[in-house]
Amino acid sequence: MSKKIRVGVIFGGRSGEHEVSLRSAESVINALDPDKYVIVPIAITKQGKWLASRETTNLLPLRVIESANQHVAIFGDPTESGLARFSSDGRPESSDKLDLIFPVLHGTYGEDGTIQGLLEMADLPYVGCGVLASAVGMDKVIMKRLFREAGLPIVKLTHFLRSHWELDPEKVEASVSDEIGFPCFVKPANLGSSVGISKATVGKSLNAAIALAAKYDRKIVVEQGIDGRELEVSVLGNDEPIASLPGEIVTQTAEFYDYKAKYLDDKGARLIIPAELSAIQTAEIQQLAIRAFQAIDGSGLARVDFFLERRTERLIVNEINTLPGFTSISMYPKLWEASGLSYSELLERLIGLAFERHREKSRNLTSYE
Repeated sequence: MSKKIRVGVIFGGRSGEHEVSLRSAESVINALDPDKYVIVPIAITKQGKWLASRETTNLLPLRVIESANQHVAIFGDPTESGLARFSSDGRPESSDKLDLIFPVLHGTYGEDGTIQGLLEMADLPYVGCGVLASAVGMDKVIMKRLFREAGLPIVKLTHFLRSHWELDPEKVEASVSDEIGFPCFVKPANLGSSVGISKATVGKSLNAAIALAAKYDRKIVVEQGIDGRELEVSVLGNDEPIASLPGEIVTQTAEFYDYKAKYLDDKGARLIIPAELSAIQTAEIQQLAIRAFQAIDGSGLARVDFFLERRTERLIVNEINTLPGFTSISMYPKLWEASGLSYSELLERLIGLAFERHREKSRNLTSYE
């Protein structure tokens, strides 16, 4: 019998998307084949403390966090190749070798290149995009600049710093009103799952929308409101990525697909998979999704979100998510399921792609000969 692969599943984290990560991790942990993998759950609290548990791997992530009795860490040292465990007094007790890391972290300190940089330093294979793609995919301003450079259609947008708004809010708000107009969407530049996003209209305070976004980031993005259908496509692969069938999100109890509609209200939105599109539109949106993925040098996985403008039927790239929600009912795996790839098969492919990317990068020389 071949040796089991030791997979460290990291979840939780210092992010406004902490709770979303717990739900995603539960699905991943329960779906990984125990006959093939030894699953090592690694929880990061909201305060940034790393925890590990010796409980069985079929426990819910929340219980894993609560029952954890040891602190752990991954050092940026390729000679360690694993997870160092510490006693309650802070002394190292043991080290467990890990073959691969499956980060199920959303938002800051997980999807923004920070954890990816640590794993690169430790020379550990990991699922998903690398440091550059993760950082760019998190920052909506830089992301849109690369999309524009790649010739992808995007919405009109502007951005400013929280400090500038706090110094002269009337000037910033007047500039946004003149440049973007209403309705518009105000967002933290570096966050996902619609956390901190709100819609501003002529009758709804732009100031309040900016104040909400400013709670989560120092950089604020304001985008033109689009009257369009919301479509999403999942991308999978490294050098030769492929795109899933597209899906559509129809909001039912909210103005837009906000955090509540995504995770708290069962009737907040309806998912249509596959989306009702012509064959030409389907092919176009898949091509655009792959181009967006390649524009940020993506690898492993990403979900690309679109608008299909109702008046013109023009497709517009909204954003890319390099570590999208990963529950069994999340859009990313559901789109692949509709495309013929089950949830468990998808995890296998992602792990294979992680090893493939690590092998390819290992070919690079790290010293001058």
